[in-house]
This record gives sequence, structure tokens and C-alpha cells, in this order.
Amino acid sequence: MSWDLHTLFRRHSQEIARSLRRRGVTSETAADLTQETFLRLLAAGSQEVTHDNPRALLHRIARNLRIDLQRREGLMPRADLTSDELATVPDDAPSPEVIVFDRQRLAITAAALQELPERTRRAFEMHRLGEKTISEAAQELGLSTTRTWALIRDAYRHIRARLHEAD
Repeated sequence: MSWDLHTLFRRHSQEIARSLRRRGVTSETAADLTQETFLRLLAAGSQEVTHDNPRALLHRIARNLRIDLQRREGLMPRADLTSDELATVPDDAPSPEVIVFDRQRLAITAAALQELPERTRRAFEMHRLGEKTISEAAQELGLSTTRTWALIRDAYRHIRARLHEAD
């Protein structure tokens, strides 16, 4: 394929977007599908596309993308809600109170970690924050797996105790 993609885009992008809008696609979606059309053509470039009419190929790609979009939208349930109905839909985001509570508990946890002896804190951080196994942390600390597990357990107990004190 020896087409100049930039030239093809300048010549045909507006035409493709208009064609998509005439078939019921919103302006924003038409712009997205037009860009996706050219991306598909660019991606197909390495596969030796043999097509004599790049304009027809672009329209076919855009048509197929529009059909795929309509199929996906057909699978999703749609609900037209009024503003009042939309206001009653529960929000998944945590409430400001929950955010403040979680931040306080995080601060307590960070302070509790700083209170731990260096080796205990490092073992805990390696295992819980560094995603190392207990045996990997033990090897790095130069301790036995059993001793490292005991240090991590002690760290958990200390953090839990500090959190219970705050409750």
C-alpha cells in the first residue's frame, strides 16, 4: 500500500464524518469513528492491503465501525432519566466522611509503622508494600522465614492495636 495517509485524511475525513452523521451518529461519535477509520487503515498498512480505491475502503471501514457501534449499543440497556430521577441514582463514590475516616486511619497506620523497630518495619514493608514473599523478605534481611513471619505478625498486631486505640 503506497497511499499517503495525511493526504487521504485531508481529502476524505470530512466526507466520512458527514456520511456517518447522515446515518444517525452524533457529531462527536462521527469524529471518533472517522479517526478510528484512519487508524484501522494505518494498522492494515503492514498487512499489504490490496485495494484500488482508498476512498471506498475508507467508507467501508467507517461503515463497519458504525455497525459495530450500533450492535454494542443495542446490547446495553438504555434508560432515559429526568433530572429528578438521575438525582436519586446512588453514587458509588465514598462520602466525605468516609474519605476523612480513611485518611485518619491511614495516618494512624503510617505513624504505627514508624514506631516499629527498623527490622520489623522493613520486613512488613517488603512483604505488604513491596509485594515480596516472606521467604524473599527473609532472604534479603538475612533472617529465617519463621523469624521474618514473626516480625510481620508483630507489625500487624502493633498496627491493629493503634487502630483500636483510635476507635
